[in-house]
Order: sequence, then C-alpha cells, then structure tokens
Amino acid sequence: MFNRRQALLGAAGLATACAAPSSENPDVVVVGAGSAGIGAAHALQAAGRSVLVLEAMDRVGGRAFTDTATFGAPFDVGCAWLHKSDDNPYTSYARAQGYTLQPHEYDLERVWFGGRPGEAAAVNTAEEEIAEAIVGATSDTDALSVAGIDNPVEEAAGDYLGALDMAVDLEDLSTFDYANADDLEPNLLCAEGFGSIVRRRSGGLPIRLSTPVRAVRYDGPGAVVETDQGAIRTSAVIVTASTGVLSSGAIRFTPDLPVATRQAIEDLPMGMLAKIPLQVPLGALGLDPFTDLILARPGKQDLYFLCHPFSYDLMVGFVGGDLGWDLTRAGREAAVDFAVQGLVQMFGSNARGLVGRSGLTLWGSNEWTRGAYAAARPGRYEARAALAQPVADRVFFAGEALAGGLIQTCGGAYRSGEAAARAAIAALS
Repeated sequence: MFNRRQALLGAAGLATACAAPSSENPDVVVVGAGSAGIGAAHALQAAGRSVLVLEAMDRVGGRAFTDTATFGAPFDVGCAWLHKSDDNPYTSYARAQGYTLQPHEYDLERVWFGGRPGEAAAVNTAEEEIAEAIVGATSDTDALSVAGIDNPVEEAAGDYLGALDMAVDLEDLSTFDYANADDLEPNLLCAEGFGSIVRRRSGGLPIRLSTPVRAVRYDGPGAVVETDQGAIRTSAVIVTASTGVLSSGAIRFTPDLPVATRQAIEDLPMGMLAKIPLQVPLGALGLDPFTDLILARPGKQDLYFLCHPFSYDLMVGFVGGDLGWDLTRAGREAAVDFAVQGLVQMFGSNARGLVGRSGLTLWGSNEWTRGAYAAARPGRYEARAALAQPVADRVFFAGEALAGGLIQTCGGAYRSGEAAARAAIAALS
C-alpha cells in the first residue's frame, strides 16, 4: 500500500545539557536543533568543521519530543514512527542504544461509520485505489480531482490518506508531492519514544538553547547571525526552521532572500496533524494493543486512534487538515470533547467515564513551528527543489520540507541536514 503517516504533537519542552560551543566564530552556524540541525551538526563535525547550533526553544528535538510524565508512560509529543526503518538514520542508532522497537504498519483493523461498525478491509482497499489514482496523475494538480471519491467508504479512505497522513485535505494536496514521496514501509514504533532517541542523538553537540535567531546577514564576506545574546560571525549558515517560521518573517534576511526562494517558502505551507491523547485503561473498550481505528463521519470530520501502543493506558487520537487547524484554534477543551464524543459514538455513553488525563497538541500555535509539516500546494511541487538551492553559497536550507522521498519525516529531516552540511562544506572548500 501507499500508506504513510507521521505523528506530530506539541507540548511542553524539556531542557537538555549540551556541550559548549566549539568556537565563538564557527565555520558554520546551524539554526535549529531539531532532527535536521542534529544531522547537519554531526556531518560538519565529521568533516572537521567547527559548528554552533542555535535553538530557539529550551530543548532539543524540534518537532520530536517524548513526554514521560503526563500519562504515566512515554508519549511521543512529536514524531512517533521510524519510517522506512530499513533505511532510516535513527534505526541502527536506536538499536545500538538499546531502545525497544516494534514493527507497526497502518492497515486499519476497526472502522466505524458514525455509530455503525464498518468493514475495515473495504477502507484499506479504497485507500490503495485512491493512492494509485493520485500516483498515476499526469499533471501536478489537486489530489481530490483525480481521487474519484463517490461514497462514504472512499471518503474515509481519502481522509485517512490526505488529512490523517499528509496533513492536508485532498483538495490541498499536490498529486506530484504525494507521488514522489517514498513508500515508508517498514515502520517501527519505539516504546521509549522516538523523541528520546532524537534527544540522545544530540548529545555532545555544541548547542545553545533558548537562543532564537532574529536575523541573518549575508551581504558581506561570510555571514552574521543575530540573536538576543549578540551577533555571531560565521562563514555559512544552515537554516532548519520550518517553512511556517520562515513565512512568518520571524527571521530577517539581509539582503532579502531571492524571489524564487521566497516564493518556494510560500508554496510549501505547513499542514496540520494534531493529536488528542486520552488516558483510557487497557482493555476497557475491548481493543487490542496497537489497534488502528477510524471513526468516519461526513464533512471531513474523521477521527483516527492508535490504541494502546505497547499496552499503555493510552489512546492517541489524530485529526488533520482543516479539521486539525479548526480544533487547534478552538483549544484543548473543545478538541478533547470532540475526541471523547467520538468514543461515545463508537462504544456508548459509558466510554466517557473511562477517560482520565487528556491533551491536545499545539504545533500550530507554537511560534517556533507554526504547523506540523510542510505540504506543497497543488501545482507547486517544484518548490521543494527551489528552496533547496543555496543562497549566495552562504545560506543553506534543510528540514523535513527538503527531505526528498522522505518528506514530512524525522529521518528525512536528518538526511536533509546532512545534505545541507555537505553543500556548505563544498562551498567553503
């Protein structure tokens, strides 16, 4: 199947101990200590270049973070799946570090259409057919126009493929963006949390936390990176901030970025995939660990649950696309009520009393992310390649938006950081 999903959430961060900067005037400054920044910094160090990573938040990991306190079990507030695990830069590292990894793919086991159980196999088959239609598109257009959705089963499959995977509804999904994304199987989940792997991978790197970059000047020899703690002179800058942050103007560039670069940023807006975690006792609703369940409702109101991963007392709800943005704006109380009402619709009124702690991710309102991950606008797939072009051989971009076939993934972001580091090293040689 063409299924692919990345779990992203927003929640409180953790501070982490990082090494002191290797140089006050490093060869390269990396903006952001998420997966792309970590990958870039490791590649630069391996090449013998001095590097300093500046992170706006008070923790490393960016959109990868594991919360171990709220629900009494490791909960990935950010990225959860190790996608394409046989070719993922974190897989061998995680195994060497002793993490517990569990294969988990995305075929649905349980489906409800409102309060009526449905046939999961029919939705899985419909998703395959829609994916094949999108991949077969001969022009870069919106996925809805080629999906051929005519009934509730296909509507559920379309939402599962679009909003609940690519973080945008089918009408906002580029056919070429989808078609050029890799098949992400095999997939793994981590009992200790993917965010904990990413955090450990940053160990020993020269990272300054709580240091947002306000401006990048590249109008003279080298570049100057301006922060609230002062300016840092460097030969090159690798920017791993999300396209949402770049579009907001939170980082000023002098001179202005080229028109093609600015247009590419606008053509890669952030999609939304939000989680609504609910603490529910294992077995209380008769659901096996790792069950994939979807409540399909008309009007793109679908709700997906990953049920009891690793036998935890946790059901992780997902909403995406326009619905994800709407519930993010409505706030935690409204989002949790939406998810709990979904449980009641499927399992009856007693389900409400089974819910303990709950939450809502807030990547959309986080000023350092401003969304979940980037999805090219229909007709604008080429924006990814445009943004990847270096600016004046001094400013380089990296992140999940520039991860080739591994777009929208944590492993892809790491690889993108490595690629940007290689480009910077070549420019400095």
